[in-house]
Amino acid sequence: MFVLLVLVVFLYVFSSFKNASRIVGDPSIKFVGEENLFITHETVSKLLIQNQEGIKNKAKEIIDLNGLESALNSNPMIKEAQVFMSVDGSITAEIKQKKPIARVSTNASYYVDEQGSFMPLSTNYTARVPLVTGIILKNDLKNVYTIAKKIQSDEFLKKHVVEIHQNENKTIDLKFRLYDFKIELGPLKLLDKKINNLKVFCQKAIKDKTIGNYSVVNLKFDNQVICTKK
Repeated sequence: MFVLLVLVVFLYVFSSFKNASRIVGDPSIKFVGEENLFITHETVSKLLIQNQEGIKNKAKEIIDLNGLESALNSNPMIKEAQVFMSVDGSITAEIKQKKPIARVSTNASYYVDEQGSFMPLSTNYTARVPLVTGIILKNDLKNVYTIAKKIQSDEFLKKHVVEIHQNENKTIDLKFRLYDFKIELGPLKLLDKKINNLKVFCQKAIKDKTIGNYSVVNLKFDNQVICTKK
């Protein structure tokens, strides 16, 4: 009985030591969700290598998975990263990218992501999102995010809006893809009502074939649409 117990303990210790000393191979990198890659496999690999001075051919027991995740999550292109290690020493990094909903183009160029945060431009892929112009501060994107999020979630706006302009007083103007009039939203209070007024105006103006007659569509007043003719 004693011999059997010693044998079991020996096998357990040997197995644990062998498992801990397994050599790690090249990491597997998987992108979750988005088909278009703003950050490449090569960039993710470099982040892993820089953080651990190379993880290939290292023993399992000295790999810091939390450190690898922190390194990946610190990248401004990445929304969330998770790093796993299998029993055989294989490492997998699962990456969720940030999703841009607007592109700021002022003295600096960058995206605003779906959570209202800064996201740098990518050399790998360019998103087709509304352009943001005017007076924009990187640490104050709330206004831009509010209207960009509304555009993203509304099929009518998503189809037509190509530019968001923020004025010095933080009022918002829009430009459409097909029509050259300026849409003055004003402050973003009662935004849903203003957008509904815009849709009603466009529907009627298209039906009457007068939509090309205007230079300004003013939606600042919640109960009416004021148009300026060319």
